[in-house]
Amino acid sequence: MKPTLLVLAAGMGSRYGGLKQIDPMGPSGETILDYSVFDAIRAGFGKVVFIIRPDFEKDFRDRIAAKFTGRIDVGFAFQTIDQLPVGFTVPTGREKPWGTTHAILCARDAVHTPFAVINADDFYGRDSYATLGRYLSALTNDSKAYAMVGFTLKNTLSEHGTVARGVCQTDSTGKLTDIQELTKISKLANGAEHRGEDGVGVPLTGNEPVSMNMWGFTPAIFPQLEADFRAFLTAKGSEMKSESYIPMSVGSLIRAGQASCQVLRSDSTWFGVTYREDKPVVQASISQQVSSGAYPPSLWA
Repeated sequence: MKPTLLVLAAGMGSRYGGLKQIDPMGPSGETILDYSVFDAIRAGFGKVVFIIRPDFEKDFRDRIAAKFTGRIDVGFAFQTIDQLPVGFTVPTGREKPWGTTHAILCARDAVHTPFAVINADDFYGRDSYATLGRYLSALTNDSKAYAMVGFTLKNTLSEHGTVARGVCQTDSTGKLTDIQELTKISKLANGAEHRGEDGVGVPLTGNEPVSMNMWGFTPAIFPQLEADFRAFLTAKGSEMKSESYIPMSVGSLIRAGQASCQVLRSDSTWFGVTYREDKPVVQASISQQVSSGAYPPSLWA
């Protein structure tokens, strides 16, 4: 049973101002998403499902997904703010999406095997897909032994502003014991710092394992996420900008003893475009990987 790749792409329109601004990063005009799907194919994934907004379905199909046809099975799921469990409604005036937990729930009818979850605009590297693919291939659909690929914090920071990261704690076997979503982490000359809403700076070494939203799940997680999302809506559903994040949902499952999550360490280096100024760095990093032979000069030639 080949695993599925689930791509969180619903927020790409708002983050980049529309599909027209999903920038080419590779030498032949490839986007970061091209490299993600390429790595997933050679890691043995059998299907890719894109979670998108309905309003840019046609552009996404024509300009992005079409190039994967014939190379891997392609599916779609759609995230809209009115897709809520029975008994809940969208507060008047709310326009903001409900977050990554909700996005994954929106794909439950399109995913039927163990699956990886990634952000569409993050470069995770070949080894990350190979490592997670091997783990998922050994799972059954009812397993609750989930996984995430852990990256080193200092390798995920931006020179151009703060970033949000899920900072992880693990036990002696490498299983996740806790995860904190720190939303304003700054890079320092020696380590990093998180500054919370109270304005107090919390020092970080930079060596902490962090989640970059590269997860491994099975279909067993869908009813668990629905229960967690219901609890979130009950507590914060009336707020205009509240969001339910997958790291926090996984953390809740672990604390309740309802699942485990193995932190898989990868030799790959993560990079992404958090700020416009990050683009030249990403392009240079991809160019270096192409020069080393990790990727061909043209992915889809």
